[in-house]
Amino acid sequence: MGIYKLTPSTIHVIEPLFAGWEESLIWSCLQGCMGQAWADSIENPQSARIILADFCYFAGKVNEGLVGNELKNHTRDFMIMVPPLDESGESWAQEIEKTFGSHCKRVNRYAIKKEDGIFDKEKLQGIVKGLDPEYELKLMDENIFCQTREQPWAVDFTSQFADYEEYQRRGLGAAVLLHGELVSGASSYTVYREGIEIEIGTKQEFRRKGLASVCGARLILECMDRGIYPSWDAQNPWSVALAQKLGYHFDRTYPAYEIYGLEKSE
Repeated sequence: MGIYKLTPSTIHVIEPLFAGWEESLIWSCLQGCMGQAWADSIENPQSARIILADFCYFAGKVNEGLVGNELKNHTRDFMIMVPPLDESGESWAQEIEKTFGSHCKRVNRYAIKKEDGIFDKEKLQGIVKGLDPEYELKLMDENIFCQTREQPWAVDFTSQFADYEEYQRRGLGAAVLLHGELVSGASSYTVYREGIEIEIGTKQEFRRKGLASVCGARLILECMDRGIYPSWDAQNPWSVALAQKLGYHFDRTYPAYEIYGLEKSE
């Protein structure tokens, strides 16, 4: 059985397989905004895979080809694979473990609810105003964009955009600077029609100073002004706590697999 890469004109065939997923990266791909998709058939797909940035999502019946064929379709040496949350999830998980062996690690991630009208504008404005005056808070411009490309900790703020022109047109971010240097930020990891998926982080030596809270609050306020939704998915409990501080609500824990050394294991 073959594996078929879907085009913008055929991607709709896998929409039923991903029905019910509350995941903006999946929406982004199905909407044709970002990402790529594959299926076991174009006419009547039973299994599908979506890849966007570092994330890989599976749906439908477990398919060995869609898991193993990943090596030929991704250039990074790290990926996060997410099995379905339905009854097929454990079968996909077993296939991932069989395929990648010591190159995969099962982890828990933390889904944050997507809810309209939950943000307290005054509270967010208060967080922004609490920034120490030695720092500068700005929306991301071309200079800050270039800085994200030069610092490994900040690269995913803009990594899914080809250049600043694309980021300026489709992306959005807020940054804290010290003497012109980027030290914390919150930005659109990916985009979909109704909003963005937030990537947030702070340079190691500037953590635990509340800078990420300021960046997150500023970005959410900007999203509110623009009428788009700031989606959030948490890698760890710290990210959950930060999301809750900004007004989000925790949804559930879900399993995922961190895959390392893809190129070396090919």
